[in-house]
Amino acid sequence: MAENKIAGITGGSRGLGKNMAIRLAEKGHDVIITYNANKQAANDVVAEIEAKGTQAAALQLDVADFNSLPLFLKEVAGTLQSKWGKHTFDFLINNAVIGSTIPYDKVTESDFDKFMNIHFKSVYFLTQQSLLMMNNNGRIINISTGTTRFCAPGYSVYASMKGAIEVFTKYVAKEAGARGITANVLAPGPIETDFNNAVIRNNPER
Repeated sequence: MAENKIAGITGGSRGLGKNMAIRLAEKGHDVIITYNANKQAANDVVAEIEAKGTQAAALQLDVADFNSLPLFLKEVAGTLQSKWGKHTFDFLINNAVIGSTIPYDKVTESDFDKFMNIHFKSVYFLTQQSLLMMNNNGRIINISTGTTRFCAPGYSVYASMKGAIEVFTKYVAKEAGARGITANVLAPGPIETDFNNAVIRNNPER
């Protein structure tokens, strides 16, 4: 019997990340999720996954804090060893985001840097370092947005970072392809989750 694949999902304690984690578990995969502040919500997702007969773990990660990545990666390596007796995993889903609607003329340098750290810089280097722990024939999924293809006022900085992710993903696919690792972008339109449900309900144009 084949061993379960192990997936890592950033921002897996709520919204789309939670849904991805549960669906992967339903398909027989084990999951490591990250959370920023709500440890209880993350533990609830772990419990729901393990109730389905697969294994899961939750690790804290603030993707806005780029300097926290080295310690986080050590925690991933330790968790793989202690829980699975492995040094590698199979899938990486870069999902963690922040949501904020800021008109272009109101974006500050601080806003720009925060969005860049969360949506591009941390994804870039987390992916780079994760490839050292990823099995051949692995999978990388980067979550983007429909606003890279159509314009919605207030999303200039968010969409710009996601546009960078889409270009980056092409290069990862090219350079990691020799190992049989694929890299793809998933760019959903508006989806009502606990992350953005009020915005969707209150905007009939979405």
